[in-house]
Parts: sequence; C-alpha cells; structure tokens
Amino acid sequence: MNNEILKLEAAEELGLLEKVKKVGWSKLSAQETGKIGSIVKKKMKMQQEVGKKEKL
Repeated sequence: MNNEILKLEAAEELGLLEKVKKVGWSKLSAQETGKIGSIVKKKMKMQQEVGKKEKL
C-alpha cells in the first residue's frame, strides 16, 4: 500500500478527508498534519511487522 493511500485513510479516520478534498493537504494545520503522520507511521510499522511474519 502506498503512502498516499495511507494518508487518505488517516485523514478519513480523523474526519479530515472532506477538508483535504476541498482545500488540499497544504491547507491543513500543523496539528492535523501531525496526527495524520502519526497514523501513517503506525500503519506502515504494522505492515512491516505483518510482512516479517509472512516471511517466517
């Protein structure tokens, strides 16, 4: 899964997807961007862990 999809999923989880669609990523506040980044980071880490388990 690529980062753009993860960002969109995170924005949706936070209720920010409509705002992103209307005004774009650059108009989000630093706090909103940070929350999205945190969720994306967690999702990426989970994907890496699942990938490692599948290789075993």
